[in-house]
Amino acid sequence: MTAPFRPRFPWWGGDLQTLRNRFAYRARPLPGHAGPFRAATPDGDILTGTLHSPDSASPQPLVFMLHGLTGDEDSMYMLESARHHLGQGRAVLRMNLRGAGSSLATCAGTYSGKSWPDILTVLDALDPARTRHGVFIIGYSMGGNILLNGLAHVPDGAGVIGAATVSAPIDPAGASRRLMQFRNRIYQNALLSEMKDTYLARPEADDPAIRRAISTADSIWSFDNRVTGPFNGFAGAQEYYDGTAGMNQLGAIRLPLLLIHARNDPWIPVAPYLGLTPQPNITVEIPHSGGHVGFHGKGLQPWHDLRISDFIDGLTGR
Repeated sequence: MTAPFRPRFPWWGGDLQTLRNRFAYRARPLPGHAGPFRAATPDGDILTGTLHSPDSASPQPLVFMLHGLTGDEDSMYMLESARHHLGQGRAVLRMNLRGAGSSLATCAGTYSGKSWPDILTVLDALDPARTRHGVFIIGYSMGGNILLNGLAHVPDGAGVIGAATVSAPIDPAGASRRLMQFRNRIYQNALLSEMKDTYLARPEADDPAIRRAISTADSIWSFDNRVTGPFNGFAGAQEYYDGTAGMNQLGAIRLPLLLIHARNDPWIPVAPYLGLTPQPNITVEIPHSGGHVGFHGKGLQPWHDLRISDFIDGLTGR
């Protein structure tokens, strides 16, 4: 059983736990063998990713991973998690959400909080030989919130044995308000710049009015109110947040689910997690520290990978 999380020097506090992902990552080759993965969506886009086979396979579920806001399959936490699960003998699928990473060139659309149907598309596209021992899905940050919306719709025959989220903004409105706080202005500015770049690359941005709406948004809420919400069929930011809040779907999820979130996450408030109604199929882990998709403790492997690995072993009887 994984010991409770304890941060390691010098990554004290939520901010340093968070920033380590960007400023102290050492790229290392992944073990096993990798090849491209593609899945065609019903509306004509092509989702892309990388499918890995471990050096030494064992009868374990395939791990299907979804990145967070402004990330892609090559985000540090995706690579490090893939390394861990491959080392445990599990095949791994690192997916790009629609319009992220290499799928930018193959998708007309861009992912949002309502992109959960793409999870079903990927599940349908997986080779049954790859999933004969089941599929375990992990969503990081925004990818975790998208996953929660999707899990409520996963059919019984899809082969999914369970799922986990790490630092998911299950209350998007609360996360937006947190990011707009003065203490988070650097985080918000960085995310906002990357969000603008993504949307400015879309064909719709050729329209001067749309380009101006994207370029002049001065906060996460403003961007979602002018751009993300309307681009995805919502009247504005509040309707978008209300319509994509993963915490509203938890009662409809029957699969075993692990939710991991740090109390000192500087981006995502912990209050929605503390207020969740207990469910027998849902395990909620709320360490005091860990930051946002951080959890850098003893050893090189982030604690959330170890905890999720334990959870998978519990489901498979290992």
